[in-house]
Amino acid sequence: MKLIELQTINRQYKLGQTQICALKNINLSFDKGEFTAVWGPSGSGKTTLLNLIGTIDEPSSGTILINGKDVSKMSDNQKSDYRNNRIGFIFQNFNLIPVLSAVENVMLPLQIRNVKTAVAGKKAMQRLKEVGLEHLAGNRPDKMSGGQRQRVAIARALVNDPEVVIADEPTANLDFATSISIIEIMQKLNKKDQATFLFSTHDQRLLDRMNRLIKLEDGRLV
Repeated sequence: MKLIELQTINRQYKLGQTQICALKNINLSFDKGEFTAVWGPSGSGKTTLLNLIGTIDEPSSGTILINGKDVSKMSDNQKSDYRNNRIGFIFQNFNLIPVLSAVENVMLPLQIRNVKTAVAGKKAMQRLKEVGLEHLAGNRPDKMSGGQRQRVAIARALVNDPEVVIADEPTANLDFATSISIIEIMQKLNKKDQATFLFSTHDQRLLDRMNRLIKLEDGRLV
């Protein structure tokens, strides 16, 4: 059984009086442990595709199966539980909470699940150590560089031991050396944890490291 299957997926939405077709007849599947990028020009549907996989958005038509379960039959609460327990998100703008320290940001998904503070703190420190930031655990985001903040975001995405990590342009705001470092960390964690990494990216440095590339143009698979 495939981890994720998209069957004849279409996604339309309205922009003013205009009907936009963001995705058109997409058929795709993903196995456990993939390290895969979705790429293509701006407006090709990359982020829409990842939002559907992450259950943040819903298709206009078609079926999405996750572990064989039809996502459309899940309630909003079930989708929220699935996102919190089985998916890790990494954003290009990091989306860290400014008033929280690095370790507190990483702990947050566990605390949402009502994991005890001591247990959440220990797990968060383990993940920070894996991305080389245990020495900055007490620092708030404004005391860290862009690369350090992205590493905190990676640790936060992985703290729940997710099946799927969804990364939307994770190296877009980083310099060359930092981008390579971030990519290598994600490769190591992909091999160690066997989590499925799905990226949206324009970054050739990231594309060169992928095991699989999926190209979109005008909402269609190329």
